[in-house]
Amino acid sequence: MDATFDLRTEIREFLRSRRARIAPELAGLPAYGRNRRVTGLRREEVALLAGVSVEYYVRIERGSLAGTSESVLDALAAALQLDEAERDHLFHLARQCGAPDGRRRRETSAKVRPALQDVLDAITGAPALIRNQRYDILAMNHLGRALYSPVLADPRRPANTVRFVYTNPSEAETFFDDYDRVARNAAAMLRMELGRNPHDEELVALVSELSTCSELFRQQWASQDVRLKGHGSKRVNHPVVGRLDLNFESMELPTDPGLHLNVYTAPAGSPTADNLARLAAWACQETSATGLPGAGVYTRAATAS
Repeated sequence: MDATFDLRTEIREFLRSRRARIAPELAGLPAYGRNRRVTGLRREEVALLAGVSVEYYVRIERGSLAGTSESVLDALAAALQLDEAERDHLFHLARQCGAPDGRRRRETSAKVRPALQDVLDAITGAPALIRNQRYDILAMNHLGRALYSPVLADPRRPANTVRFVYTNPSEAETFFDDYDRVARNAAAMLRMELGRNPHDEELVALVSELSTCSELFRQQWASQDVRLKGHGSKRVNHPVVGRLDLNFESMELPTDPGLHLNVYTAPAGSPTADNLARLAAWACQETSATGLPGAGVYTRAATAS
């Protein structure tokens, strides 16, 4: 993928991929004959289900969403059986088609305000970080740096969790317990962000970089999948304290566009809570010795590579 992003192509490929996965009988339509040339629904079948003309749907699938009403978008989402993330993605693409040039690029905060770093530092019992829409890690608290020490071993800055997943597969497979799921989600969440802000040059460049260097990313990007991930669970294998079963919340910061606060927690008294306490103690020791939490892990990982 070149370091450019064609909105019409994205719309076309997304709609085609969603149409292809639905068998007629799953949409309540008769499947006439066994020799259908089309995998999934035909365009005229989508038009029928959405209550629009075939010509209108063909124009939409060719990438022309500008001026499409919300009711038509809702009808398309229902016809294509889109989930919440896919529906949001469709609406994001439509908004970008109709947005004036000056409003297409969503301004994002380039730096973390000192007050936000103070908030991170005040969170002492849980790893916490602030990231942008490209999944660059812009700021962390003490325990967050210790938790993500394998990611921070990559000398490139800012550290980027999606880049780590695809360009350091051996380390990522060791760190993330379910690497395949993590990788699928990473590509899907990156596409979700690109739909929100397709004119972010650095975001487009990251997709281009990963497409160039990772066959796995190319395969998963081609699936056109999108995903919302505001909360959930994450299981990692930390090189110092072992397995951590974490819950996480990812919260948008309204006054700092494009930034998210991620906090990772564990139930009190659980093995993971005990391991987080051990991780905090280890990070304090590392800081006393080197001035940097987790420096021992950074050094070992960099030496191994």
